[in-house]
Amino acid sequence: MDLLHTLFYFIVAISVLVSIHEFGHFWVARKAGVKVLRFSIGFGKVLWSYQTNPDATEYVISAIPLGGYVKMVDEREGEVNEADLPYAFNRQSLFARTAIVAAGPIFNLVLAVALFWSVLVIGEMGIKPILGAVEPGTLAASAGFVEGDRIVSVNDKVTPTWTEAMSVIVTSALDGEQVIKVAVKNADDQENIRTLNLTDRDSENPDVLYQRLGFKPWSPKLLPIIGKVLPDSATLAAGLQQGDLIVSADDIAMGDWMQWVFYVKSHAGVAINLLIERDGVRLPVIITPKSVAIGQETEGKVGASVYIPEELMKSVSVEYALSPLAAIPVALETTYYYSITSLKMMGRMLIGKASVENLSGPISIAQYAGQSATMGLVPFLKYMALISVSLGILNLLPIPVLDGGHLLFFAIEGIKGSPVSERVQIFFQQIGIALLVSLMALAMFLDVERLFQ
Repeated sequence: MDLLHTLFYFIVAISVLVSIHEFGHFWVARKAGVKVLRFSIGFGKVLWSYQTNPDATEYVISAIPLGGYVKMVDEREGEVNEADLPYAFNRQSLFARTAIVAAGPIFNLVLAVALFWSVLVIGEMGIKPILGAVEPGTLAASAGFVEGDRIVSVNDKVTPTWTEAMSVIVTSALDGEQVIKVAVKNADDQENIRTLNLTDRDSENPDVLYQRLGFKPWSPKLLPIIGKVLPDSATLAAGLQQGDLIVSADDIAMGDWMQWVFYVKSHAGVAINLLIERDGVRLPVIITPKSVAIGQETEGKVGASVYIPEELMKSVSVEYALSPLAAIPVALETTYYYSITSLKMMGRMLIGKASVENLSGPISIAQYAGQSATMGLVPFLKYMALISVSLGILNLLPIPVLDGGHLLFFAIEGIKGSPVSERVQIFFQQIGIALLVSLMALAMFLDVERLFQ
């Protein structure tokens, strides 16, 4: 069921993003007077098609939902009826062809703006970005952070929730920024600026970076009561349920949730004899935490969250929403921020200053789709917005086969006054295909490696 859930939302997300991308090409092509023969979502066997008449565009849904295409009248792809020659793509002006090709990635970026805008207007609940105890020797300690600091903004970007604050800090670090300014308010509501100073090695691995940062959210002492139980988890396999109180582990009394967390971390793959209390009755249970690689170390995970009383949850929660008008510039700024960050990250990986482990393949992207959908509408919309930004930026890269490669050829044509020869285009397209296949193979390898970890 979990696999079907993940696949369903992955297909939904990819189908929407590809549809918008291809619709950009289609819409601008029609406006430029180019005849479009087929608009397809997916590849392979045609599952459904619609066409009003033989001269109209055929709308198609195909069996493999991992892409799509717009087929236009083009003399380079076959014979064209004389009556259709004025409507052929290759006979259009340089400006028209450039607009048609650029429209796909641009529509993805516009979709990202719309999705971020929707998230801002709908609003999202999150945990206030209040720091817990700061461990000595961490980057947070060196920067002067103390328990109780509430993060207001990171590099002038407002961060109303813990997730948003950590996302901007980690993204900035992975992006290679070595000075990150964090505005905080202390218990007396006085605002101060804390400065995180990083090195190149801090941008290599997100998990190791997060440990070195040393940021932990503030939390009161909570009883070791099971809250949400994740699917395919050790907690579920052991038969534990929401509301179960963990009395002891291997005859060691568990006084609070964090004591239980640390005990689990140190018992990766080792069976633990629990005594739990359920509905006033004490029961023995055996649980074996799963082993999870965190950087160079292995930790135990049981896949359960702590039960938090409703009153306490309200006191540490925050809702962040903007009016439809106020959300427009923030959505534009957010899309721009993630676009620039994506470009910088790609550049750093290219020159070897960022680890290729930051790459995500189709398996990871599908997992994120399922996880975000489980969390709710707003997280799923944010996930789609981020993937839409990535898709738009990736397609604008000057790599033959991608839209950016075609735009590069058009730029050369504009400079030299004549199109790049078909032989040269085919040669560089073959190189582009080889690069993309290699990149996809690497991403798949990393995905499989993460699965085994």
